[in-house]
Amino acid sequence: MLSARSLFQEILDDDESFALFCSIAASGESQGGWENGRIAALVPDSERDLAPKITRHGADEDKHGRIFNALMKKRGLEPVPVPPETDYTMLLEKNGIGLPHDKLRNDEPLTVQDIVTYLSHSRVTEQRASEQMELLRRHFADHPDIGRAVRMISDDEDNHLAYCHEELLRLAHAGHGRAIQRTLRECALAEIRIYRDVSLAVMDHMGRILGWPRAKSALLAAGIHAVYAYERFAGWRRMVSLSMPERRDALGGTARTAPEFA
Repeated sequence: MLSARSLFQEILDDDESFALFCSIAASGESQGGWENGRIAALVPDSERDLAPKITRHGADEDKHGRIFNALMKKRGLEPVPVPPETDYTMLLEKNGIGLPHDKLRNDEPLTVQDIVTYLSHSRVTEQRASEQMELLRRHFADHPDIGRAVRMISDDEDNHLAYCHEELLRLAHAGHGRAIQRTLRECALAEIRIYRDVSLAVMDHMGRILGWPRAKSALLAAGIHAVYAYERFAGWRRMVSLSMPERRDALGGTARTAPEFA
């Protein structure tokens, strides 16, 4: 019987598929760390109070990248090249979601609208990350090899999502509500399409590595398309709603280190 647990267990048990999974994850987290670092450096004067939180966000992402690399090293594995069709972060950027990297490489200060774009993009992608890590946490929180990593990353992603809700609500109250809702909707509709494409690509690579029969690969692909159809019809709305989180000032402290991994 196919289930999220059984699929991930297959990937976890095979060195080649595990190395690909961790390499894809590490690459995306490291890219997110760079993006947040540049945004923190370019925050406009009117939003300077955000800079430490954005820096914290980036530090968490860098930490996650180190954790995934450490998980590979623990098994004597080396990172592998990330197929471009599986690079979620870069595909989002290429499709105009979030702030362009050309802008982040310059030294011109960002605008408040840029911050709205950044936080809206983060609110959507952190929803996805939080849900994915919650799924792994549900099944693998006590796993002897990856349990600690799953719990730590899951907690961080929940903090990131709470931070996005709180800061977007603050900006909405300051008069940016329409721009936030418009940007959230654009990001969400693009993200669900890119997530579908990346999921299909990742499953295709995993299927070849693990020798899945055509019927199994076809069933998984059908499931991915079904999820997309639901998200395109209604599920995207969970990515654009805003509510004050239980975790207030979630990124207001110092980033936790990961000495057991890094």
